[in-house]
Amino acid sequence: MSDMRLIVAGAAGRMGRVLVNLIAATEGVTLAGALEGSASEAQGKDAGVLAGCGPLGVSVCSDPLACVIAADGIIDFSTPRASVELAALAAQARIAHVIGTTGFSNEDLQAIEAAGRHAAIVRSGNMSLGVNLLAGLVEKVARTLGPDFDIEIAEMHHRMKVDAPSGTALLLGAAAARGRGVDLEETSVRGRDGHTGARQPGSIGFAALRGGTVVGDHMVIFAGQGERLELVHRAEDRGIFARGALHAALWARGRKPGLYSMADVLGLAG
Repeated sequence: MSDMRLIVAGAAGRMGRVLVNLIAATEGVTLAGALEGSASEAQGKDAGVLAGCGPLGVSVCSDPLACVIAADGIIDFSTPRASVELAALAAQARIAHVIGTTGFSNEDLQAIEAAGRHAAIVRSGNMSLGVNLLAGLVEKVARTLGPDFDIEIAEMHHRMKVDAPSGTALLLGAAAARGRGVDLEETSVRGRDGHTGARQPGSIGFAALRGGTVVGDHMVIFAGQGERLELVHRAEDRGIFARGALHAALWARGRKPGLYSMADVLGLAG
């Protein structure tokens, strides 16, 4: 099979540069396009030079349609608005779309789900193996311990992160809600301030910290009467997300249309 031709959306960002480097160093894949917003200072620059791996002959541009024509897949760590637009293009072109973007509204998620009827789309709040294994453990523990244990999810990221709670925290919250058989939207508490009263039984709490250059720390706390269980994942290198996203893209190539998760990619679903 020929090399998989990949577009990197958000190519000038932290994750985008890591992905460009990884694609350049990996056999079986090639960089077919590099996308950024029209106002980006990276426009027209060689994506490989920006990423620090040397010229690749692919210039950063803002025209996704021109890139999609010559691609087999998109790896996307951009913005919710851009990801929704790219999902629609992937559906039209019948190419794979891996989405690591976070901060989606319910309307955005509905649009991505609709695009998944025509293209293989892998969306996850976190692409790492460790986090997805953690989500499986959280679901199992939540099911086993039941509502007698309070669930709190704490996360910390670098000072530049713009959304909270993180997509990974929400992924873990969704796993906990599945384990309990409840709706996360109806049970989650996203912030506490002032005189809040006692904790509501059955709620799933979130706390978001921001500072420094932290790649991503997540802790799920199960607090019971006289005992506490803590499940923790610490990301030390953005390369774990890039490797997971690239693995997902290769997995999705030629896959039947659908909206998939990293649990599907890693064989953890079901």
